[in-house]
Amino acid sequence: MLGKWFKPSTIAIAATLSITSLSSVAFTQELKKVTEVEGISEYRLDNGLQVLLFPDQTKETVTVNVTYHVGSKHENYGETGMAHLLEHLVFKGTPKHKDIPAELSSHGARPNGTTWTDRTNYFETFAATEENIDWALSMESDRMVNSFIAKKDLDSEMTVVRNEFERGENNPFRITLQRMLAASYEWHNYGKSTIGSRADLENVPIDRLQAFYRKYYQPDNATLTVAGKFDSEEMLKKINATFGQINKPERVISPLYTAEPAQDGEREVTVRRVGDAQMIGSIYHVPAGSHPDFSAIDVLREILSAEATGRLHKALVENKLASTAFGFNFQWAEPGVAIFMAEVDKTGDLAKTEAALINTLENVAAKPVTAEEVEKAKRTLLKNTKLAFNSSERTAMELSEWLGMGDWRLVFLNRDRVEQVTAEDVNRVAKKYITRNNRTLGRFIPADKPERAEIPQVDSVKAMVKGYKGREQVAQGEAFDPSHDNIDARAGISKLDTGVKVALLPKKTRGESVVVRMSMQMGDLLSLQGLNMVGDVTGAMLMRGTENYSREQLKEAFDKLEAQVSIGGDNTSAFVTVNTTRKNLNDTLKLVAEVLQKPTFDEKEFELYKSEAKVGIEQQLQDPQAIAFRAYSRHQSPFPKGHPNYTGTFEEDLAALNATTLADIKRFHDDFYGSNSMQITIVGDFDKVESTKVLDEVTANWQSSNAYNRIDAPYKKLSNAAMDFNTPDKENATFVASISLPVGQEHVDAPALTIGNYMLGGGFLNSRLAMRLRQKDGLSYGAGSFINISDFDERASLGAYAICAPQNLAKVELGFKEEIARLLKDGFTDKEVTAAKSGLLQGRKVSRSQDRELAGALNSNLRLDRTMQFAKKYEQKIEKLSADDINKVMRKYLSVEAFAIIKAGDMSKVEQ
Repeated sequence: MLGKWFKPSTIAIAATLSITSLSSVAFTQELKKVTEVEGISEYRLDNGLQVLLFPDQTKETVTVNVTYHVGSKHENYGETGMAHLLEHLVFKGTPKHKDIPAELSSHGARPNGTTWTDRTNYFETFAATEENIDWALSMESDRMVNSFIAKKDLDSEMTVVRNEFERGENNPFRITLQRMLAASYEWHNYGKSTIGSRADLENVPIDRLQAFYRKYYQPDNATLTVAGKFDSEEMLKKINATFGQINKPERVISPLYTAEPAQDGEREVTVRRVGDAQMIGSIYHVPAGSHPDFSAIDVLREILSAEATGRLHKALVENKLASTAFGFNFQWAEPGVAIFMAEVDKTGDLAKTEAALINTLENVAAKPVTAEEVEKAKRTLLKNTKLAFNSSERTAMELSEWLGMGDWRLVFLNRDRVEQVTAEDVNRVAKKYITRNNRTLGRFIPADKPERAEIPQVDSVKAMVKGYKGREQVAQGEAFDPSHDNIDARAGISKLDTGVKVALLPKKTRGESVVVRMSMQMGDLLSLQGLNMVGDVTGAMLMRGTENYSREQLKEAFDKLEAQVSIGGDNTSAFVTVNTTRKNLNDTLKLVAEVLQKPTFDEKEFELYKSEAKVGIEQQLQDPQAIAFRAYSRHQSPFPKGHPNYTGTFEEDLAALNATTLADIKRFHDDFYGSNSMQITIVGDFDKVESTKVLDEVTANWQSSNAYNRIDAPYKKLSNAAMDFNTPDKENATFVASISLPVGQEHVDAPALTIGNYMLGGGFLNSRLAMRLRQKDGLSYGAGSFINISDFDERASLGAYAICAPQNLAKVELGFKEEIARLLKDGFTDKEVTAAKSGLLQGRKVSRSQDRELAGALNSNLRLDRTMQFAKKYEQKIEKLSADDINKVMRKYLSVEAFAIIKAGDMSKVEQ
């Protein structure tokens, strides 16, 4: 579920009241092919349903995504948040699919739903079997017109959505942005948040929600996208047999006509709330995402706000006027906004930052954008677009945004437009749209002469994309079997001359994509004493420049290689993840090696990082969720201060950060970084011989002076003392329960604990804790449990969590304890266990089908000297477990009294 306000708001689940019944008499509709662009084919049913098929034989998964052309902009007075609230209720079930959460779990699906301004979508990714495909199409077609939209479900789910609303109220960025958008839009619904107002959420009548559902949830207002491994002809038959049985509705949806007038003066809004960091931002109205100007606006946004290289970073962050500066666009069906923001330390001079922010944004004419800046920005944007196209699953999800803008083909048209953007284009749109009288920051100042940025409209997206053919499809790749045996057979395990362990799994992939995972371990108990923060800062500084590249040049070099790269580390290890293409892999590996081996640790970048990190820590000092989960980590790590496994308080982290010097991190890197204990995994389209040669070269003659010896973290029985943390003036609170168990990954009871946790709170929203705290009691937007079973020690950490209003903390604690007591008394049922096995095991198969996750699993196996046979046997053990087996293990280790209860929130609001 997505959390930040500016992202599409999220999901739900449960139900009771049939709105529309399908005829029991089947009838045939014609599926007419409309067009095909770069491997995506569009069809149309007689009932109006748009169908997009994107076959991809390289994955053993299928993604089904239904996009409805309705979002928060379609809501009327008193209905704010209705589109999102309805999204929750559509998970409540239908007459044919009474328990959708349970079905999603039993099929091992990765599901969600999201609501945004122009559209709502529901999706699930699952293993590519006929049974799963038939189920998904049946479920989605049935809930299109037959969902239970019931009063009893509204009563319980309203409080869940209200809790989601309250969670957002804790976020300074989200609430500031919401106020800025409200000030920016006078009339259009884009100025209202998707989550809605508290009053509307609490009081919306069920009949208005049902009418909203009947009006917009119909085939002529929806697009079905199916991507993954399937036969197109067979898929069309299945779609006709499910969605084709729905009649075209008689009602007509009238087009919206409210348009935002041109802004005629700068505006300001101020939010005063408890917090630990300041923010300043500026919003500018821009054309719709389909408008030809938008590609130049997007390039301008990248030039102004790119991390490390952007003009805002240089003007604000490097001059210590802000800890971070960033920007983004809302690419909507109607004129949207470009947004630029900066975060400032609470002791900083906000007025100086504001002046520098506005000067940087609105004085582009004084320092015109150069062709070199444009090419760098385009390289970044096009790299991200190209890599996204390499994943059919990601593309299927991304199409929802472009469908919301008017047509799915805009995703390709926008790419083409970005390629053609020039410096002249960027300077033109900067002068036209990034102006004082089009700004929402705040204050009103009378002007002698009105200055208006008239935002052009798009007359017809359909006419714009008519006849668009796109380009040749990218490389399609091979059908890959993600079974344990096949992975072992395909993955070559070896050691380089340097002793580095390597797993190489070459296979043909879509777009010739390839992923890399590197990990390295360092030091021992004695040598790492007291170096926790030093190690963390060292890892964070790696990507900030090398002997041959500044931070800006390094970003540009990876962009040229079309490589998404993440490199970091802590006080005991370092990691690398790479996503790139076959032709760029070996050069990317060489550049990664330079980052790891030859960082410059520039003094200016070091001070910038410390400033950013300080603000990041300070922001957590009064955040209930951060505080509660930090307390959980400290509870699960009962080590003395200075021990490498010690977890400090936020205050201790601030002190340690302030005390860390540049000499400390240079010494840490010299002493501990090396290929002594290192694992490298490559999965995807690459030349095994050539890449092995490169790996030998880049790991040679790179040894640390300190040998690696793993630090034990044995099981310890933990205190069950309760911990309460007061966070005044926070609308949301967090509940966490913590316990440690004497069970490692190879322990005979580990499989039972794994599936036991899945049913308790680790699965989808049909788990025991989610059903109780969210579905039944309506206390929490998010509730569940998690377990981490060590691969090395006989130790597991088990936690449970829920977010809620502070006044409901006691009710959440009571509900949690009652569910644990019920589990211990009655146990799990055979039906629960059967469904959980299906969901858990199919979910693990889906994970093996994702190259990035598979690379991570193989990398872990290298360190543990395992093959995929360990996972295969582990899953076989899970499959053999009975309900009695699992119940015995849960009763063996769990008790209500053994959990330490952690609560963080505004304790003045807590009901005793």
